[in-house]
Amino acid sequence: MYKSKFGRSLFDVALPAALGAGVVTSFAIAQGQHPAIAIGITAISTTFVVVCYRFDLI
Repeated sequence: MYKSKFGRSLFDVALPAALGAGVVTSFAIAQGQHPAIAIGITAISTTFVVVCYRFDLI
């Protein structure tokens, strides 16, 4: 069911965000994008999710 935010660490938030962005990253690399750019986009999106979670925006 619904899991409240209480007791969730930043790792619990960052891991699913990084995995989701990693799927898109692997597709982008398969299409010919440079791996460093794709990994950078993954890092930026994961950081964005963690910041939004930390400041209770999501």
